[in-house]
Amino acid sequence: MNLIIRLLITAVAAYLLTYVLSGVSFDGFSSTIVFALVLGLLNLIVKPILKLLGLPLTIITLGLFSLVINAIVIMIADYFVDGMTVDGFWWALIFSIVLSLVTSVFESVFISKDN
Repeated sequence: MNLIIRLLITAVAAYLLTYVLSGVSFDGFSSTIVFALVLGLLNLIVKPILKLLGLPLTIITLGLFSLVINAIVIMIADYFVDGMTVDGFWWALIFSIVLSLVTSVFESVFISKDN
């Protein structure tokens, strides 16, 4: 049940961010649901590989390269989701940072810590 709630939180947060960030857009809410699913799969499969490959740069930059890895994952999601448009790397970077912050806040409000 928590997985479904987390996917919905990610989809709602991404949809709301399109009103704030002009460089990221979705065709509709159904595209954000697909984006949340694709992002979850990419975070499960691709992100650990990218983190392992980028470990030296992450250490050298004191963890800041992990933001770049998040932006790359967003750009890969943009490639796979037809109804999503990201206008470049910098928009993907900003979107990934703000999406992480907003989903963290939403999850702290809507998901109980009892489980």
